[in-house]
Amino acid sequence: MNEPIITTQGARILIVDDVAANLRILSDALESQGYRIQAAMDGEKALKLVASGAPELILMDVMMPGIDGYETCRRIKQMPGMEHVPVLFITARSESEDVVKGFEAGGIDYLSKPFSEEEVHARVATHLRVGRLTRALKERNDQLERAIADRKTAEHATARLTRQLEILAEEDADRWGFAGIIGQSDRMLSILKQVQLLQSSERTSVLVTGESGTGKEMIARAIHHGGVRSNGPFIAMNCSAIPSELVESTLFGHLKGSFTGASTDKQGLFELAHQGTLFLDEIGEMPLDLQAKLLRVLESGTFSPVGATVEHTSDVRIIAATNVDFEQRIQEGGFREDLYYRLARFVIQLPPLRERSEDIPLLATHFAEHFSSELGHRSIIPVSVQALERLKAHTFPGNIRELKNIMK
Repeated sequence: MNEPIITTQGARILIVDDVAANLRILSDALESQGYRIQAAMDGEKALKLVASGAPELILMDVMMPGIDGYETCRRIKQMPGMEHVPVLFITARSESEDVVKGFEAGGIDYLSKPFSEEEVHARVATHLRVGRLTRALKERNDQLERAIADRKTAEHATARLTRQLEILAEEDADRWGFAGIIGQSDRMLSILKQVQLLQSSERTSVLVTGESGTGKEMIARAIHHGGVRSNGPFIAMNCSAIPSELVESTLFGHLKGSFTGASTDKQGLFELAHQGTLFLDEIGEMPLDLQAKLLRVLESGTFSPVGATVEHTSDVRIIAATNVDFEQRIQEGGFREDLYYRLARFVIQLPPLRERSEDIPLLATHFAEHFSSELGHRSIIPVSVQALERLKAHTFPGNIRELKNIMK
């Protein structure tokens, strides 16, 4: 590593001496080297000059009227930012005790009278370079300490965020895992076994079928949150709720200016769901021209945002859901048969609530407990036997969603 180049040009030097001739000799010698000189004839004036602007080096006479050079040096060293500024004492005596007293007061070197111009130049230049290098190293060290502190702060924030995400993941697992699927009927127990099997098969596409309100998204979330992709995102899209002209942009993203209204780049759901699960609800309503592009993503694992020429890689598990009759839709030409078979690698068919009426008391009690807590009741509002019998006798065309609304 190359050593930094430290120049002394333009350094500000304070000379403190009560003899005008000494001030003139030192000032002339140092100004010729490009230094900026300030002068004081006593310690009090020197303290005021230092307070108004810190010099980079001080030449200090020892014997002065009022406070002497040693005391002046001690006071200067106590001023903010002056602890590292070099002080060179000026003395006409060479006794070692004077030199020691100067070092004890905070001085770093000394000059003897009468002055040798070459010695003055050499000592001043040396201490200025050392002083500037010391300040530069201190600034670098301060920057490093700030960077370390910022990094520790970021690490603490990341740790807190990670724990928050872990807590949210645990809450999601409790809410959307097996515990969130209520049912003890034979049909539901069989479906739970299928969900458990799919949790360990992260790349198998799944098609969940059933009437509206039977809990298709609940099953999709249970597969995700209990599986190896649970640390990744779960992104849901209702294909029937998005205008057909925006479906492609929603799925694959777009570049700025790729169409009217595209004022910025935008990530699509395939990119947002990377290493997670993309749930496509009401897949039977997807426009036919988009079905071919979805099939290509499923087969190649790549896609291109609208307006882009570069392909992106997609590591996403697809879980689709529908309440339409796919055989009829395919025969009518409204859905591609090859896409259907690509989506339906594994099919879970959810029964309507009327076909598992033995689960209605469990669901009703679950919703009663949930809404009692949500509405702030200290105790759970019980559901009477008569109410449960009436619920079991109802056909529930809206399925679980209807039962939930009734209980609320």
